[in-house]
Amino acid sequence: MKKLVMALAATTALGGQVMAEPLDLEKDELTFGFIKLTDMAPLAVAYEQGYFLDEGLFVTLEAQANWKVLLDGVIDGKLDGAHMLAGQPLAATIGYGTEAHIITPFSMDLNGNGITVSNEVWDLMKPNIPTNADGLPQHPISAEALAPVVEQYNNEGKPFNMGMVFPVSTHNYELRYWLAAGGLHPGYYSPENVSGQIGADVFLSVTPPPQMPATLEAGTIYGYCVGEPWNQQAVFKGIGVPVITDYELWKNNPEKVFGINADFAEQYPNTTKAVTKALIRAAMWLDENDNANRPEAVEILSRPEYVGADYEVIAASMTGTFEYEKGDKREVPDFNVFFRYNATYPFYSDAIWYLTQMRRWGQIAEPKSDEWYHETAASVYRPDIYLDAAKLLVEEGLADEADFPWDSDGYKAPTPAEDIIDGIAYDGRAPNAYLESLPIGLKGSQIVEGTEVKG
Repeated sequence: MKKLVMALAATTALGGQVMAEPLDLEKDELTFGFIKLTDMAPLAVAYEQGYFLDEGLFVTLEAQANWKVLLDGVIDGKLDGAHMLAGQPLAATIGYGTEAHIITPFSMDLNGNGITVSNEVWDLMKPNIPTNADGLPQHPISAEALAPVVEQYNNEGKPFNMGMVFPVSTHNYELRYWLAAGGLHPGYYSPENVSGQIGADVFLSVTPPPQMPATLEAGTIYGYCVGEPWNQQAVFKGIGVPVITDYELWKNNPEKVFGINADFAEQYPNTTKAVTKALIRAAMWLDENDNANRPEAVEILSRPEYVGADYEVIAASMTGTFEYEKGDKREVPDFNVFFRYNATYPFYSDAIWYLTQMRRWGQIAEPKSDEWYHETAASVYRPDIYLDAAKLLVEEGLADEADFPWDSDGYKAPTPAEDIIDGIAYDGRAPNAYLESLPIGLKGSQIVEGTEVKG
């Protein structure tokens, strides 16, 4: 079978370009896991457009019940790789939760999340939100507008509960970031108390993404942070209102990654490179010609074997718009970014942001040096593998050399203050200075003991 695919690939013309013979693969039958979210799109597209087959790879894609099951599958070898929360490879590698060395040669996307509140909470927030000339709310909406609502609920003896998808998820950190920027404390973790609710004004707990709308409707939570299509689903069902996208929270923030076991990458280097090539091509396809392929991508994702939500629900954000309240649809062309802005390059500075948030909220219990942040990031994020794959695509005429950051040292330019909700700039080269600049959260030598911050 492998020889047949290699022969076919060597003679297949793509856009007038004769493809080179695939890499000599150490393993060609692979199973990848994913969660039913629109940002798993590069995996679905690489499969449906034949990019995996072009590399001689026979791939099976399997939806997973939740993020823990997915991570365990990669660790124990049931899965060869997976669509992962960016925090998962980092947390596993430093031993927070299940310990294993997971790496990523490919970042899957930028942006793509939102924070949604129930209709009741939205009605209480609205008087605190300025409006535009057309009477619609001004965006971005600060959590300052939520603070009086939280106080009212607390006075009524109702803890203000919100959902996020996993303790080391982007969604947990983005929801915490938004709350803290508005003066609300989302709570600390400690080695003895992993609830994340120590000293909290707002109580965050885990809810799997597809269950978010139903949990909101049941009144178990009053809001949540999740990826699409589960914010738009709340709008379509008429049960909630997205108040902010993560693009408004932090312009072009890093999101999911493709994670594999470090042992897999070492044992199967050519296979790893071939997978990365196919995923880069899928990301390019998703963004090319100003998102011209997005309607086709939405059709693919709406299939039950992938995300399985209605076409209209997925299209509401995937095709360059985002609907807040019903009828309040706004242009957000970069709500989902898969390739432009070097979205697929695994920047060390992206990894370090996640590590700073783990430290900020106590998941990393002790202070760490700047060098530790840099070394940890470099042990997980692998731009060397990414650039090897990109180089082959350029040589094959399948990618433009100008689209890749060949001379990068792994760090983005600092994110300017105006691109972040709290007006605080982020520089991945100076993680401890960044932590010091955040008014709420652990910094310096501080640790959590019992219910108190000390140091």
